[in-house]
Amino acid sequence: QVQLVESGGGSVQAGGSLTLSCAASGFTHRAYDMAWVRQAPGKEREGVASIASTGTIVYADSVEGRFAISRDHAKNTLALHMNSLKPEDTAMYYCAADLWIYPESRLLVPGDYHYWGQGTQVTVSS
Repeated sequence: QVQLVESGGGSVQAGGSLTLSCAASGFTHRAYDMAWVRQAPGKEREGVASIASTGTIVYADSVEGRFAISRDHAKNTLALHMNSLKPEDTAMYYCAADLWIYPESRLLVPGDYHYWGQGTQVTVSS
């Protein structure tokens, strides 16, 4: 049974940093494409960063240069390092996984992911 558990959210002032972590279990971690998706109140889900099983990494334009995604196959974890946070980064952040997102141009499409965590809240104050 695939399980994804996020942690690391919190409140931070603009310009600050946070690191989110996703603990994965129930599947062969290295074989799956994984992503961080966020959803702000009243807005649609937005894929912000993804790392494919091939190693391909993609970022949304809104976070490019500020966020970094990484994965540790030995620990079955996915991380999102967030720097220079802005109030518009405030959202619930979800970890998502799927066996195969094709083509890789769809790695940031939330609807293509089958497995989801419960989310962790990130709040950035100005």
